[in-house]
Amino acid sequence: MSNSSSITQFLLLPFTDTWELQLLHFWLFLGIYLAALLGNGLIITTIACDQHLHTPMYFFLLNLSLLDLGSISTTLPKSMANSLWNTRAISFLGCAAQVFMFLFFISAEYYLLTIMSYDRYVAICKPLHYGTLLGSRACVHMAAAAWATGFLYALLHTANTFSLPLCKGSTVDQFFCEIPQILTLSCSDAHYREVGLLMFSAFFFEGCFIFIFFSYVQIIRAVLRIPSEQGRHKAFSTCLPHLAVVSLFISTGIFAYLKPPSISSPSLDLVLSVLYSVVPPAVNPLIYSMRNQELQDSVWKLITWRHIRQCMETPG
Repeated sequence: MSNSSSITQFLLLPFTDTWELQLLHFWLFLGIYLAALLGNGLIITTIACDQHLHTPMYFFLLNLSLLDLGSISTTLPKSMANSLWNTRAISFLGCAAQVFMFLFFISAEYYLLTIMSYDRYVAICKPLHYGTLLGSRACVHMAAAAWATGFLYALLHTANTFSLPLCKGSTVDQFFCEIPQILTLSCSDAHYREVGLLMFSAFFFEGCFIFIFFSYVQIIRAVLRIPSEQGRHKAFSTCLPHLAVVSLFISTGIFAYLKPPSISSPSLDLVLSVLYSVVPPAVNPLIYSMRNQELQDSVWKLITWRHIRQCMETPG
């Protein structure tokens, strides 16, 4: 029997044992990763460069894109490298770092989505107080609080998880290091300590969910009272992308962690983990840009300006 002090590496779950399918997995994940880099990178660059987008809503969107880039960069590169080099190994420290970084980005993103729902609530339900309640200093403080809370949350769970004795092997039934899978390797009743922390976290996340839910109840009621159809359309166009991102983020995460044990299987767990850890960071830029004409125009201006400058700098 081994313990956590003698474990030098973990073995991750491969998507397939066939070399050709491993290459297919590599190219598929590479395409998703490049799409996430391009989409989030365009949003970050556009918001940073366009003075017209220096508003609270776009400031929080910039932070969301940074968190999306961080979360998908924590899991996909290692999984792609394992498929390309036909290996399953990840070092003990690498696994701990992956758990910490993934928890950090995911939890900070959830807190940020909660703050973004407050931003939409104030903008639509209390527009006269928007400049007072969401000034530049307040926005920076709220975003910093989301990042700091995510950091503390990740540090607490990572330290607690990897302090447990692990004596049931070193195989993690997931394509990246995930706390529930690591807890199954524990041979001590102390793992109930981490389960307790996870339950406490669930109550905290539920509080954020309730806040988001009631914010949107008030938002929808306020929008329906807007007399003009154009005004209602404009209000909904700023809220629906955020609501879609929240729904995708929460629904995939809840189903992945709270599904009935009777339907659990390694294949299903693998698919669900991809849905909540890979898909949202890749599609969030598309969701936000589909109904946001202002963001689309700014992205196009940025691309066009870069293209024009490149053409001017190229010798005839």
